[in-house]
Amino acid sequence: TLRIYIDSEDGINVDDCADVSHQVSAVLDVEDPITVAYNLEVSSPGLDRPLFTAEHYARFVGEEVTLVLRMAVQNRRKWQGVIKAVDGEMITVTVEGKDEVFALSNIQKANLVPHF
Repeated sequence: TLRIYIDSEDGINVDDCADVSHQVSAVLDVEDPITVAYNLEVSSPGLDRPLFTAEHYARFVGEEVTLVLRMAVQNRRKWQGVIKAVDGEMITVTVEGKDEVFALSNIQKANLVPHF
């Protein structure tokens, strides 16, 4: 499976995914870089999108996030709170009214918390 994620400041809809799928398929058909059978999947990161870079965190300041840490902080590896700030490779998350600072290098997994 070849999986491609697309994103935009304005959000992504099904038509955007279909357009990219058609364009990528056309290029792959001509160039033929994959010698085995494959499935092409084009999608958006979703409502619970993963966060990887400082830029991702900065884009979603004010949004709720869940974090799983590599190494425990205050005897905890799982945290949930609101992204308050990003400073270089450090992020500040407000957890139950208290600001907690985490190194991006210590974050194993981070996802936005969808609200309906």
